[in-house]
Amino acid sequence: MARYRPTGLTFAALAFLTCWISIAHADVTLLNVSYDPTRRFYSAVNEAFASHWQTEHKEKITIYQSHGGSGAQARAVSFGLQADVVTLALAYDIDAISSRAGLLPKDWQKRLPDNSTPYISTVVFLVRKGNPKKIRDWPDVVRPGVSVVTPNPKTSGSARWNYVAAWSYALHAHAADEAAARDFLARLYRNAPVLDTGSRAATITFVRRGIGDVLINWENEVLLVASEISRDFEVIVPSRSMLAEPPVALVDKVVDRRGTRPAAESYLRFLYSPEVQELAARFYFRPRMKELMERYQDRFGKLDLVSIDKLGGWAEVQKKHFADDGIFDQIYYRGN
Repeated sequence: MARYRPTGLTFAALAFLTCWISIAHADVTLLNVSYDPTRRFYSAVNEAFASHWQTEHKEKITIYQSHGGSGAQARAVSFGLQADVVTLALAYDIDAISSRAGLLPKDWQKRLPDNSTPYISTVVFLVRKGNPKKIRDWPDVVRPGVSVVTPNPKTSGSARWNYVAAWSYALHAHAADEAAARDFLARLYRNAPVLDTGSRAATITFVRRGIGDVLINWENEVLLVASEISRDFEVIVPSRSMLAEPPVALVDKVVDRRGTRPAAESYLRFLYSPEVQELAARFYFRPRMKELMERYQDRFGKLDLVSIDKLGGWAEVQKKHFADDGIFDQIYYRGN
């Protein structure tokens, strides 16, 4: 029986195929686990970074995205979702990944500038065109007869920012009287018929389902609706709100296991570049770069921004307000 002998062309084809398979397997992939309203922003960032990486390393990179309520996303990473980087709504959620699963060091926030927060945001209101309930500031959202839409602080990072923004205002308005602040928050949540799991779901409830008189949400989410989705809504900027700092972090044990540390570190540093700072402003996040913030200042409302440190930091706030049987549970589930 005659045996098949590969020709020179066949050997060349086999060599090409082997080379192509090697290149395909060498392609780098990253998973960015993020919170609800960053989908479009990180889609643009990922495209820009892929081009940047290709230029610098002559290598293809693909960045996948996962989005949901920040607290739920943190739990998913802790229990096995293989995130190379996390870009969540508040530092406590990344702290929880560190303490619960040991996937990154406790001092993760010191590894990048500005406490590892490449952009900032705040909490504002969205109302229906004409503002029929005449909502102008925090006292208006606790009036009887006003229906409020805000997510659930148990699952959503934005909801916790909303809650602490209201708490900070109430403390300021009532000379640091915590009993008065509790009453203020109790009245706010009595006005909330729906507590969605995340900020995007709350936006859908308010905008598409037509529920509520006022949506309390991220500034970027509210500006997106009023500027690009529908002219049937108006943005209301309260007198006082939170300096919301959504942080980013490398998930050390995942990147070391997958061999993606160089790419993941480069990706996070890229978030501070002028190119991405410009993207942040275009997608309604407040950039860290002063010159870009000045260029886009007409887009963002002026208000008194309060740091979470003024309330004791996220660890203290989480324990006091959002842990089981904390103040939120007491006022929402037990009504006291």
